[in-house]
Amino acid sequence: MRAAVPARQAEALTPLSIIDNSKNMETKRAARCLETLGHPTRLEAFRLLVKAGPEGLPVGEVMAHLEVPGSTLSHHIALLVRTGLVEQRREGRVLRCIANFALMDGLVGFLSDECCSGVAEAVATRDAG
Repeated sequence: MRAAVPARQAEALTPLSIIDNSKNMETKRAARCLETLGHPTRLEAFRLLVKAGPEGLPVGEVMAHLEVPGSTLSHHIALLVRTGLVEQRREGRVLRCIANFALMDGLVGFLSDECCSGVAEAVATRDAG
């Protein structure tokens, strides 16, 4: 079980354009996140950063764990950063990658929020019309 992300960090990592006032993620934004995670290397990198917790990992450690060349990892990390799933922080000569837990939680919530709540009604409404 992952450690809770401090409220300050969750707020800092949550781009306001991702979550609307009702705390539901916009469909297009969710689709972009899922598209980005749809590549095995990016999914593995993101899951590794989730396992690392709120401290994240230096890029070199991510590269060592995934056994991918630096240029390949750089491309994949850049896409994760562009989508907002990962934040990078410079610490001297070290570039640290950190999973955006608030966005991840928003994405999971978006996918499961209406679980089992509307299919029967939609079918009944369609059949009645």
